[in-house]
Amino acid sequence: MINRNLAKVLSKRYIILAITLIILAGGLLVLPSYEKNESITVENLLDKVINPERYISADELADKIINNDPSILLVDLRTNQEFDAYTIPSAINIPFEKIIDSDYEGYLDQDEYEVVLFSNEDLIPDQAWLLLTRAGYKNLHVLQGGINGWHNTILNPPKPEEGMPNEAFILHDFRLAAAQHFGVTKHIPVETVVEPVKKKVIKKVVVLKKKKKKKLPEGGC
Repeated sequence: MINRNLAKVLSKRYIILAITLIILAGGLLVLPSYEKNESITVENLLDKVINPERYISADELADKIINNDPSILLVDLRTNQEFDAYTIPSAINIPFEKIIDSDYEGYLDQDEYEVVLFSNEDLIPDQAWLLLTRAGYKNLHVLQGGINGWHNTILNPPKPEEGMPNEAFILHDFRLAAAQHFGVTKHIPVETVVEPVKKKVIKKVVVLKKKKKKKLPEGGC
């Protein structure tokens, strides 16, 4: 049985996060300098904000990476220094402050991939998701819990308590196998910071979406 106190904490956390995003969405709707996609209505945007399906769990992501799922594109929104120190295998680095730069439009405005945004936790990826969604980008997701959640779930999975259902032990076995796949060769106590062994990772070759040609203004001399 899942720890009810933990479930309540997580539930409250994501309720607060949803409220924060709704406030941010409202702010974006009234900013005159922000290039908005007029095809997205207020109601549509808020529906997307509170839809939990835009999140992907660490377990789902680990399974996709291990099985070489070609449909995902991982985008690390942290700084270049944080990215160079450690990132999730096959991720590319686009720092948060650069996500609306035209140079990265081909990576983030995608038809070929499901784009998964992540940082240390959820707040920055949620803000990035909101900005990009408001700009009309599709196929965007947020890694639930970010790098910290990835460490605590996949690289250093907590052992199920006695009396938990069999599914919890099966999931734990999957996480231990996944941790080995990603370079962690032994279980480390939860209190210990995980320092994953760096593995040689083949960089993902990304098919960039072609930019739409801007329509030239009509009239004039």
